[in-house]
Amino acid sequence: MSRHILVAMDYSEQSETALRRALEDFPDAEITALHVIDFRSSDPDSGGFGDVNAWDDWFESAREHAEELLSTAEGIADEFDREITTETTVGEDTRSILEYVGERDVDHVYVGSHGRHGVARVLLGSVAETVARRSPVPVTIVR
Repeated sequence: MSRHILVAMDYSEQSETALRRALEDFPDAEITALHVIDFRSSDPDSGGFGDVNAWDDWFESAREHAEELLSTAEGIADEFDREITTETTVGEDTRSILEYVGERDVDHVYVGSHGRHGVARVLLGSVAETVARRSPVPVTIVR
């Protein structure tokens, strides 16, 4: 039986560790590394969200950073002599992860224990905790 494992990727060491664990735990599975560009958890520079130029610049920068992050994920997969699928989506972190799970026949989710710090973590909550509570499939939270 072919398995599909989703690894939620952010810029934390924990998400890289989660990817490594998924690659180790499921050597024959299809693995997708997903990054969500979530404007709520980012500071769009001094222009603010109402400034179209600042928004466009921020969004382009976010896409470039996502490409770099997922390139790093592909490099980690190379360490295991594996290929992975990478995807970027735009939306709210938790909702986007859970929608991906529901729409793409995912069997298991790996997520880092935390990627946000400070005020963003308090205001937005823990993505890992919410995904674990609401996911219809097993979730492994990696520290």
